[in-house]
Amino acid sequence: MTTNLSPSSNTALRPRLATAADRDRLIALVNSAYAIEDFLEGTRTDVERMESSMEKGEILILEDSAGALLGCVYVEFRGPRGYLGMLAVDPARQGSGLAVRLVQAAEDRLRRHGCQAVDISVLSLRPELIPIYRRFGFVETGTEAFAFPRTFKTPMDCHCILMSKAL
Repeated sequence: MTTNLSPSSNTALRPRLATAADRDRLIALVNSAYAIEDFLEGTRTDVERMESSMEKGEILILEDSAGALLGCVYVEFRGPRGYLGMLAVDPARQGSGLAVRLVQAAEDRLRRHGCQAVDISVLSLRPELIPIYRRFGFVETGTEAFAFPRTFKTPMDCHCILMSKAL
């Protein structure tokens, strides 16, 4: 159960695992948070992709005391390395420290499953995210080709910047 939270007191939040009942709210949240990626066709996620994510890994969510969904993060256990993705915060609450809380919760979850490091992938077309992840302790470790089911509205050069962090 979550506790009372104002945007400035996010320490009271208790993350929980998302369930199938959260699916539609998660889709809406993720799509609103990723709407900035208007260079891609379609939405960031849909029913099929969200269900696939929930089967392959776990999604941690934060809600306020009224049950409003504030943010989420995807975690996947890959042996000694974990993966963190789909970090999303309600656009109206971005900048209030919720992303920090979500990343910490994801890292704690990965540690409890025996992961010693965590990996992320950032689109090169989102360079503003690199310094944010650096502040979280991630460092660039390489690049890889963009391989996501969405296509670009117009042809562009894009790759994924790989970042990692020891847990």
